[in-house]
Amino acid sequence: MFIVLAQYLSSIYILSKNTSPKEVVLDKFLFVLVLATALVVAAGYIINNFYDTEKDLINRPKKSMLDRLVSQNTKLSVYFVLNIVTVILASYVSFKAVLFFSSYIFMIWFYSHKLKKYPFIGNLVASSLAIAPFFIVFVYYKNFETVVFFHGVFLALIISIREITKDLENIKGDLTLNYQTIPVAYGVKITKQIISVLLVFTIATSVLITALFRVGMMYWYFYLANVLLLFFLLMLWWSSKKSDYILLHNLLKLVLVVGAFSILLIKPNILLNKFQELMNVL
Repeated sequence: MFIVLAQYLSSIYILSKNTSPKEVVLDKFLFVLVLATALVVAAGYIINNFYDTEKDLINRPKKSMLDRLVSQNTKLSVYFVLNIVTVILASYVSFKAVLFFSSYIFMIWFYSHKLKKYPFIGNLVASSLAIAPFFIVFVYYKNFETVVFFHGVFLALIISIREITKDLENIKGDLTLNYQTIPVAYGVKITKQIISVLLVFTIATSVLITALFRVGMMYWYFYLANVLLLFFLLMLWWSSKKSDYILLHNLLKLVLVVGAFSILLIKPNILLNKFQELMNVL
């Protein structure tokens, strides 16, 4: 649901250029692309859960108890159905959409099955897969403006930090099952140093966005994000327990969720006009 909302908001306020919000919302091809994305991401969570069964027994025992209520055969059946429906929906848009979603399905499976066990490449692929839903609408609208690139870099950096933080959170299970994640392969201290460098680049990117581009009132979000990221950096070096890393992980989720809703602030006049229309009706 969050990805669907973020895709529509980014389409309306960033990617669609001069298209009216009503036209974006009623665009049947965009609707199909967003629906297909939702299904393929849902399927991705299922297959990732399927391959993480042993690791979750160590890292998330309570979650594993709930997972057992659904059989592995049922998970796989739903996974295949969702992917088949995704490809069928993509065929309604174009052959290129079919190729994109077919590749996306394969990469999610390959990441879950193999790549996530390796340092750096696993994190890089995970971040790329998380950004892919926005890439499809980016290509659909053919908006190749520099500001879109900077927003993408900011999002990619936040997601990369989140993925590495998850590795710190799950280090016990990864170490037990010999997943060669960054914390397992290089140690916790070097992992924190890598995250710190990424945080510096993230803050620098947000500063450049507010300085170089017109983002409406969204600059308030970037100011808030920078404060939260600096707090994250301080907390990171004090953290040593799993509960600490879970807190940091949730803090990054907050930055992402608030960022999605703050897209509304890029063109506040649209939001104010709609609010005024609603008040007039009431």
